[in-house]
Amino acid sequence: MTKREDLRNIAIIAHVDHGKTTLVDQLLKQSGIFRENEQVEDRAMDSDDIERERGITILAKTTAVHYKDTKINILDTPGHADFGGEVERILKMVDGVILVVDSFEGCMPQTRFVLKKALEAGLQPIVVVNKIDRPNGRAEEVVDEVIDLFIELDADEDQLEFPVVFASGFNGTASLDADPETQEDTLRVLYDSILEHIPAPVDNREEPLQFQVSLLDYNDYVGRIGIGRVFRGTMKVGDQVTLMKRDGTKKNFRVTKMYGFLGLDRVPIEKAEAGDIVAVSGMEDIDVGETVCPVDTPEALPLPHIDEPTLRMTFLVNNSPFAGREGDYVTARQIEERLEQQLQTDVSLRVEPTDSPDAWTVSGRGELHLSILIENMRREGFELQVSKPEVIVREIDGVKCEPYERVQVDVPEEYSGAVIESLGSRKGEMLNMENNGNGQIRLDYLVPARGLIGYSTEFLTMTHGYGILNHTFDQYKPLIREKIGGRRNGALISMETGTVTTYSIIQLEDRGTMFVEAGTEIYEGMIVGENTRPADLAINLTREKHVTNMRSANKDQTVSSKKPRILTLEEALQYIDEDEYCEVTPTSIRLRKKILEKGLRERHEKNKKLAAKKGE
Repeated sequence: MTKREDLRNIAIIAHVDHGKTTLVDQLLKQSGIFRENEQVEDRAMDSDDIERERGITILAKTTAVHYKDTKINILDTPGHADFGGEVERILKMVDGVILVVDSFEGCMPQTRFVLKKALEAGLQPIVVVNKIDRPNGRAEEVVDEVIDLFIELDADEDQLEFPVVFASGFNGTASLDADPETQEDTLRVLYDSILEHIPAPVDNREEPLQFQVSLLDYNDYVGRIGIGRVFRGTMKVGDQVTLMKRDGTKKNFRVTKMYGFLGLDRVPIEKAEAGDIVAVSGMEDIDVGETVCPVDTPEALPLPHIDEPTLRMTFLVNNSPFAGREGDYVTARQIEERLEQQLQTDVSLRVEPTDSPDAWTVSGRGELHLSILIENMRREGFELQVSKPEVIVREIDGVKCEPYERVQVDVPEEYSGAVIESLGSRKGEMLNMENNGNGQIRLDYLVPARGLIGYSTEFLTMTHGYGILNHTFDQYKPLIREKIGGRRNGALISMETGTVTTYSIIQLEDRGTMFVEAGTEIYEGMIVGENTRPADLAINLTREKHVTNMRSANKDQTVSSKKPRILTLEEALQYIDEDEYCEVTPTSIRLRKKILEKGLRERHEKNKKLAAKKGE
């Protein structure tokens, strides 16, 4: 069987923040693709604004470098479990993976998740122990951890014979020795390992064409762009081909444009052969997993498995008293079109209509997945309301089941008791507890996903910001019939519409924590703070001090109020309860009750309690 020795296809996989994108940066820089005078930013692959701000990769990116007459296609993958759907599909396109592991943190939940997927796909791994220059690094121990993980995940003998490269992605250095002093000035060792250990694609360009789409891109000018790999045969611009749809139907079209990848650019090409990773435009409704074949020999490749969503929210048109003030796009039609556009490229997302024409159920892989969609929409000028995230309960073999997450917590010893107690109260099951002797404790848990909604804020407060929490979807297990997690304290709700005054804040400060500053406009039914007690409390924050022309005997003291807690979008989504909405506009994030009027709200609560009693 002949191989294409001039080509290699690899994916870079790792836990979040272990340095995938930085390593790709250095691979690009050292390959000599950029001109000497070309300005290249750090983390050049993270092109999106949110990616750059948060330092995370959301969408998988394709790039390519040349080394010793070989073209190496590199796919940078996201590290967060919420974007796991991207990782699964990418692994279909490549022949080997580079597993990046932090020399201090070692194997984390996401390392486990991505490696499991790679081993199942039968891919050849290269392990890169990154951040070797860290003063507290423990490179050799980490290699032992990786070997244990490989054995635990049932790696075969070939996969266990993996090479280990010790590198510093930041400095662009690498060596085959764990001692930081032996680092070479370049990543030559890594390039050589790729050429030596990653199998070359099979050269079957003479056989009938099979091209499978794994990623989608969208462009206003050419519509959908399918990115995938040519598994066999040859594809040329102008060819008449058949698209095998997911539902078994066929569609004929002409290949109008094809692009190859080089550095950060897409380069137009005329021809793609077996093993190449290319982008194809000209098909309006192409979807992930669909196969492009010749018209006379239609043979579809097996569809890739895409994990189902585990979390859903309701998206609604903004109907608050301040609706339409700050956003450009506020109507149901505009929001629906934008959600449909998102479906063009995001296969892990589901959008379903509801009984109401101005509300939609949007399901995704996790809180981060949905909150980034909301954040993108508000930046584009949309106004909308969203409900509390809830887990998707499935029926498996006649039993109602809910998603469980595998949670890994690194926390200083003094806070471990509080964390164990809080995860226990959320029905978490402890799997493992390790004390590595340096004052840190590592805990492994299996926790129902609904127990983790809103937990991260509480966790950071509990550990004074020193704890690290990572979680990834593990499995579906039978549903627990009781309330898990949720908010302990009630909300402070505005009973008037107007502007917040400093005077009223100072008067009501002892009632709880405020979420608004003086001078903020508020409306009746809007949540303005958190009560110190479990019940909701209606307060008036618009009261002003009555000024008279009488002299006061006691001089007015200069009074300073406590700093309010301004919630970010993520915190707001985690905070809201079932009877509340989060109102999102380009400039503001407001929390509100579904029923704004105090009298109506109390009546509704009363009826609800009566109905619950009757039901008992």
